[in-house]
Amino acid sequence: MGDPHSLHDSEGPGGSQTPGGSQTPRDSRERREPRRSVVPTLLRIGVSVALLTLLAWQLDASAVVDRLTGFDGRWALLAVAISLPQIGLLAYRWRFTAGRLGLDLPFGTALREYYLAIFLNQVLPGAVMGDVSRAWRHGRAGPERRIGPAARAVILERASGQVVMGVVAALSLASLPLAFNVVPTPVALATLGVVIAVLAALFAFRRRPRDGPLAILGRDVRVALLARDALPAQLISSTLVVGTYLATYVVAARAVGVSTPLWTLLPLVAPVLLSMLIPTTVAGWGVREATAAALWGAVGLTVVDGVAISAAYGILVLVSSLPGAFVLLATRKDREGDPSSERTRELDRPEGRG
Repeated sequence: MGDPHSLHDSEGPGGSQTPGGSQTPRDSRERREPRRSVVPTLLRIGVSVALLTLLAWQLDASAVVDRLTGFDGRWALLAVAISLPQIGLLAYRWRFTAGRLGLDLPFGTALREYYLAIFLNQVLPGAVMGDVSRAWRHGRAGPERRIGPAARAVILERASGQVVMGVVAALSLASLPLAFNVVPTPVALATLGVVIAVLAALFAFRRRPRDGPLAILGRDVRVALLARDALPAQLISSTLVVGTYLATYVVAARAVGVSTPLWTLLPLVAPVLLSMLIPTTVAGWGVREATAAALWGAVGLTVVDGVAISAAYGILVLVSSLPGAFVLLATRKDREGDPSSERTRELDRPEGRG
């Protein structure tokens, strides 16, 4: 948007103007495109603000603020320490998945890009733009520019973790009657929803299309996730990653002074974290706190505690992602100082390819 040549650079054959200087219909579409992209962003920000405002109205907001202002920084240091092996495992899982698809991805590159992706997911609406960025940058890094396989590697790597998180969430919900001697309606419905989602995914993978994008994706699923020599690495790495998420949430609880026993708290964590996968907010803000409020209330715990823990978790994840901001700054500086980057942009233009 800040580049006055951006519309011209993105045009196809024929340029951005007719010989007489008038705009083509495609120019009008390009000018409308930024407006269209702003609408989903504003909607996601609005959803986060609306949910948080509703919670503040329904609950004792001052009690939540008191919990957060009493935040113990020593626990934040522990959360950052947990994030180090966590992001290392995430980078390994991505590198392993990409390698199964025939893509080269050095571990150092995967680590830097994952830090950048997590940071972007925290500050941009939708919680997926960081993953889009690392897929795009990885796909364009090699001479062959294999965007499709790079994108599928990211999709499958994320899916590996989400499946494990879904299983842990389902088991957690199923264990709530043992922990609380109650099966509240929201918990029963949530458990049923997770089971249906898992069964639907299994049914979808059993139906193997013979050609097209779904056939390619299905083949990659079998090669990168389900193959005998791939499944153990995916399960172990994803289980360890989920374990670090759970540990960080427990750290958030202790940081705001909530002393709920560990075995009472743990069954509630995975369902809350799973709700953050809904891409309708900014980094899960709002939907995470609303889910915690519903679960804590359903099992008879203090709702304010659940909301405060979830907010503290969001703060800890943001703090742990800050190295990604330095990666972003370094990337921008490298691009500004690299004379080949301008040549790359020239080649990307239609007239440069002609």
